[in-house]
Amino acid sequence: MKNRILTYLKWSGLLILIVVLFAFASKRNEQRKISEVYIEFIEEQDPYINETAVNKLLIQNQERVTNVGKEILVLNTVEQELDAHRMIEHSDVYLTVNGELKAQIKQRTPIARVDAVTPFYVDATGNMMPLSDSHSAHVPIVHNVSEKEVEQVFPLLKKIRKDEFLKKHVVGIRLNQEGNYELELRVYSFTLVFGKIENLEKKIKNFKAFYQKARKDKSLDTYKKVSLQFSNQVVCTIK
Repeated sequence: MKNRILTYLKWSGLLILIVVLFAFASKRNEQRKISEVYIEFIEEQDPYINETAVNKLLIQNQERVTNVGKEILVLNTVEQELDAHRMIEHSDVYLTVNGELKAQIKQRTPIARVDAVTPFYVDATGNMMPLSDSHSAHVPIVHNVSEKEVEQVFPLLKKIRKDEFLKKHVVGIRLNQEGNYELELRVYSFTLVFGKIENLEKKIKNFKAFYQKARKDKSLDTYKKVSLQFSNQVVCTIK
């Protein structure tokens, strides 16, 4: 009986000691300052936002994040601040056991630049994105289109981005006075009238077929205008 009591007291004391040590370690860990901040840009992208700009967002209570105790650093709040930036699509912020703060950043991807009074990018989700001080995107330039009309032209922008042929040849899009869209080509000087943003697949297929035949015939430089407005044909105007 006496041995049982001693064994019970021994194990109880050991359990209490473990709890106390754990609580002490946890409290000390919470009060420890963040030692380093590491920023990683995931997915290979051009630098539309740099580490300096991200560091400015990683500020709490007007102090650098490295001087903030873990117990007052709310990671969800930090992520929300980063995600609210118009250059950032998504962020993931976490702390390591060594007291390091790590932020993984996925930037937004511009697919076109709108030549407005205040120019802006259109990103891969169709939202507006400001120009970057760090990098200029090599994307088609859209003319005569307002912010309200971006949604209308966005399906065509997506097609150009995903189609290697169009991506190689199309450098600009213009809304003309008749309300039709025209495509500006990298090499050839003829006006390519795309028309309304409809029947995209058919129009693109027709243009590719025309291009291949005209290239084979070496007649691409003889055209002044090529129109894809009509559903089943390509109408050309000679210079």
